[in-house]
Amino acid sequence: MNIGKNIRMERFIDRKTKRTIIIPMDHGLTLGTIKGLEDIAEMIDKVALGGANAVLMHSGMVGAGHRQYGKDVGLIIHLSAATDLAPDPDRKVLVCSVERALKLGADGISIHINIGADEEPEMLEDASKVVEASREWGVPLIAMMYPRGKKIKDENDPEVVNIAVRAGVELGADIVKTNYTGSIESFEYIVKGVKHIPVIIAGGPKMNTIPDVLQMVYDSLEAGGSGVAFGRNVFQSKDPTKMVSAISKIVHKNYTVEEVLKDFNFE
Repeated sequence: MNIGKNIRMERFIDRKTKRTIIIPMDHGLTLGTIKGLEDIAEMIDKVALGGANAVLMHSGMVGAGHRQYGKDVGLIIHLSAATDLAPDPDRKVLVCSVERALKLGADGISIHINIGADEEPEMLEDASKVVEASREWGVPLIAMMYPRGKKIKDENDPEVVNIAVRAGVELGADIVKTNYTGSIESFEYIVKGVKHIPVIIAGGPKMNTIPDVLQMVYDSLEAGGSGVAFGRNVFQSKDPTKMVSAISKIVHKNYTVEEVLKDFNFE
């Protein structure tokens, strides 16, 4: 890894814990305006105050999210997308270049690949181009690797998540984001197989209870995970700042779920 990539990586991965809390806010391109992202600058301010290491968004929203006030936070620009109205929403295409992301001030970049989708080969080919450009420019690449398509019956099945994570690492990603498999034992096996690359978990759809969210965070770390990339479970929560603060206690301070719930009076 070159010095430029090291410097940028340290802007969104904690130097001491080697873990991260990333808040994706890229949902608008897929779903339109949704609850929590009506004012992206305001939401960025809330999660930064709570201790988020980075936010993640599409290139066109960088200007809207640039606050020029508040606590600093890392910026990751997402390079691939599809809307929910597309013939196949699982087919993600490149909508931003590495060079443009860097011109906009990105500390990192991310791509989305659905392993098992009909267009998986095209997405892998796009990924290879992004990997080469990320190495050329010294910018960390997060690969969002999801098992998703006609062949996938359960997107959290350890067998298919294992393939997705390993594929992201084999492609040359610096960090892999994926689904949690539901148990410490199954996720630990996956993480150990790629132990030189950080693996972080996605939040997925908004979960029913806060303890459920926090338990998933804790268990993923126990399995060797390196943090979280949570969107709706944070920005659609009643108090996003409080939610990020609670997650941060687990990710960066090694609190248990019980200790966090005792410290934070969640309703």
